Amino acid sequence: MGKNYSHDMVGLIGERGVMHHLKIRRARPEEAARLTELSFAAKAYWNYPQSHYRRWQQELTITADYIAAHDVYVCGNGPKICGYYSLVILQDDLAVAGALLKAGMWLEHMFVDPASIGRGVGSRLFDHLCQEVHNSGSDSIHILADPHARPFYEKMGCIYQGECPSSIPGRTTPYLVCRLPRRGADG
Repeated sequence: MGKNYSHDMVGLIGERGVMHHLKIRRARPEEAARLTELSFAAKAYWNYPQSHYRRWQQELTITADYIAAHDVYVCGNGPKICGYYSLVILQDDLAVAGALLKAGMWLEHMFVDPASIGRGVGSRLFDHLCQEVHNSGSDSIHILADPHARPFYEKMGCIYQGECPSSIPGRTTPYLVCRLPRRGADG
């Protein structure tokens, strides 16, 4: 990729390595380039072949229009963004690359800056995601995860459902579902 995508998060990391003073808020359209950069940086953490990034170019590019059309949230302190996620609502079942994506809430993107991996940013984003989905009245989140991210999602309580074809020929991605308490069932 030839570009160093890691950003300095000095000052945000506390004594125990957990991020402090981070806020989660809606993304702004003018942050699209930073979110695209973060998407590629997070994928680069896993040292995928260059051919994969060419395939993922469209998937990993976030635009101002995308931010306006979807629920996109960033985690950071002021202008420093160390992670983000986006939700997409499928109104109907959708057949994609030989897989049937069920109608409902889908986590389309969740990326953490490599300098912040293992410091609680992903967990904070996922907790926020669950609260947003719960507040919307939905009781589940569907996820097609990067294979390296499967253990994280399982740690967060998601249940592995099987493999789905990837946009990369010969590769699959784990399909997981996170079930949330029904409204009114949690007290």
